Amino acid sequence: MHPRFQPYTRLAAIVLLVIGCLTVLRPFLAAILFATAITISSWPLYLRLLARCKQRRWLAAATMSAGLTVLIIVPLALVTWNIADNATEFYEQIKASLGSGTLVPPAWLKEFPLVGEAADTYLRKLLGSREELLNVARNLLEPARRFLLGGGMVLGSGVAQVSLAVFVSFFLYRDGETLLAALATGLDKLIGEQGAAVADTVSRTVRGVMYGLLGTALAQAGVAAVGFLIAGVPAVALLSVATFLLSLIPVGPPLIWGGAAAWLFSEGRTGWGVFMLVWGFFVISGVDNVVKPMLISRGSSLPFILVLLGVMGGVLAFGFVGLFIGPTLLAVGLGLLRNWTGEAA
Repeated sequence: MHPRFQPYTRLAAIVLLVIGCLTVLRPFLAAILFATAITISSWPLYLRLLARCKQRRWLAAATMSAGLTVLIIVPLALVTWNIADNATEFYEQIKASLGSGTLVPPAWLKEFPLVGEAADTYLRKLLGSREELLNVARNLLEPARRFLLGGGMVLGSGVAQVSLAVFVSFFLYRDGETLLAALATGLDKLIGEQGAAVADTVSRTVRGVMYGLLGTALAQAGVAAVGFLIAGVPAVALLSVATFLLSLIPVGPPLIWGGAAAWLFSEGRTGWGVFMLVWGFFVISGVDNVVKPMLISRGSSLPFILVLLGVMGGVLAFGFVGLFIGPTLLAVGLGLLRNWTGEAA
């Protein structure tokens, strides 16, 4: 082969090799990206733990992985089991109540302004007609059951993805220093003096977004759980996890605490319903305005639209862990673009 064609053949071989590697790793790409984001975010903590473990990397990595298992996998698995276990039971209970004719519209519905009386009349007519009731049940109950089971399956796949991510993170922790040295060398060869700045931008951005998203979500879920317990709302664990997940989506938590308040009003517990509204508005949703600015760095802040697109696109592309991967990837891209254009973050 003529020497002038050798660079092109080497480039073609490298491209084919990269494509082959990505094809092999494609089923695990979401878990690998999530594990990388977790490792980067918790790297300072790992270094402190490594010092306490007298530089025994395997011990520090195993301890970090065990901590991630307790903090993430176990609660997620318990909630998934709870949804899967109760979806069919809930379906059968509603179906039995419909069949026995014991369901009646809530008393507060009639007092609802404008549409209350009409809605109450329609529901009483519907619940009094067995034929119409069974027709509505066929149209609504089965899709509702599938929706609940589908949510359980999504969480179940999330448990599998997070478990794999924790497994991968063990090796990233253990061999992290070697990987960092290799990455620094590679960036230096590819982009020269800017390599260190790019690596710093990526690291700072990933930490800022993960701290902001996860820290705020955990804080909102925590205060929501306290509020649900005080008000006597059932299924506190499930509602808290739902608050955690919807905290990643702008204006998501009001869907949970608002629903809890509506349930309290429907049960005739007006005082606790008002408490839930006040607690939700000022405490649960207020956390987002206090905690997030404290956790997320100025250089890694994301516009509202990018957070929304990152969450939705991340879920479509990567499944459950895309909730975290999507906004993080967009933040890294935005940070690198700002670094390249010299724009202030």
